[in-house]
Amino acid sequence: MAKKKATGSILKSAVKKVVLAYSGGLDTSVILKWLQDTYDCEVVTFTADIGQGEEVEPARKKAKLCGVKDIFIEDLREEFVRDFVFPMFRANAVYEGEYLLGTSIARPLIAKRLVEIARKTGADAISHGATGKGNDQVRFELGAYALMPNVRVIAPWREWDLNSRDKLLAYADKHGIPVDYKKRKGGAPYSMDANLLHISYEGGILEDPNFAPEDSMWRITVSPEKAPNRPEIVELTYVRGDIVAINGRKLSPANVLIELNRLGGKHGVGRLDLVENRYVGMKSRGCYETPGGTIMLRAHRAMESITMDREVLALKDDLMPRYARLIYNGYWFAPERLLLQKLIDESQKTVNGNVRLKLYKGTVLVTGRSSKTDSLFDPMISTFDDDGGAYNQADAGGFIKLNALRLRIAANLKKRR
Repeated sequence: MAKKKATGSILKSAVKKVVLAYSGGLDTSVILKWLQDTYDCEVVTFTADIGQGEEVEPARKKAKLCGVKDIFIEDLREEFVRDFVFPMFRANAVYEGEYLLGTSIARPLIAKRLVEIARKTGADAISHGATGKGNDQVRFELGAYALMPNVRVIAPWREWDLNSRDKLLAYADKHGIPVDYKKRKGGAPYSMDANLLHISYEGGILEDPNFAPEDSMWRITVSPEKAPNRPEIVELTYVRGDIVAINGRKLSPANVLIELNRLGGKHGVGRLDLVENRYVGMKSRGCYETPGGTIMLRAHRAMESITMDREVLALKDDLMPRYARLIYNGYWFAPERLLLQKLIDESQKTVNGNVRLKLYKGTVLVTGRSSKTDSLFDPMISTFDDDGGAYNQADAGGFIKLNALRLRIAANLKKRR
């Protein structure tokens, strides 16, 4: 007997194979079984290690128990930092003045691999566990459509009626889906998302924006009060806008971020409590830990300060909020983001040198910056001492009068009125 129609006019029976972004947790485990039952289709699972700090191999065992034949588990940490995090930090991207886009920047990578696996396995649909209220559904799907325009997307949270934890647990029990004990007991009193760049906390008790989270919530940073009483000096080496070494030791992109997370977390750097504007229209309160990213942003701006032309830097700063919104809203693969990236990357050719930082009780203080090849800082011109004629101070008078001309004309006009 033919299946009934799914959402819209597409028959559920038309779906033969689906690639599911699968973590092995409660939600995606239920989704896996739900897809098999509702669409009578084969499910391929894809689990990405992007530095979330949890074992990904248990997802293989759970998928096998559900009869999945094609199981993809991939270590994407280097690709994540090299091709997504680093390019974003070349732009100094910050959303709404504070958020370092830790969740946002991971979604296009996952969407890219979902599409690639769909092509490889001959799947005609992809699926994810993002809710209909959040930003991630937009990010996953915009990324997928940009790379595979005719792909079918199945978003169970927009179709099913399993809209509570109790209903999910009941479904899991009915179908023999193993559930972690902590999940059954309610788990954390909030929702978490983690990757190599950050950990986010939202929902649950954090939905009251006036609620102060307990110190026990934070996972990778100590509180500034409990951080070491002595500061730590760190030196970062940059090549074309990317960090290539820490304290003289060359590291891969992923290992750069791992080490900066360790250093920043140790000194209480990178905590943020924020109310942000979601793309879907509502305000949302989230708490974030981004120790390595906080250090990277401060250091990168310091490196640019001596190696980048004033107007180029100003242009980058003008474009940055738009670039950040593109990432936050899910337009990583859009032509406007790609065009902006080319401009940003061109500006980074001279961003080479070293930045010295002091980490101390939640703060990151720049204490030095140098570039042997690309510094625009000329001490002979900048000095307050005798510059040997390198700069003629008398020139400033004409410069000021010319720049004041429009102000003087307007002031004279007011006098005549």
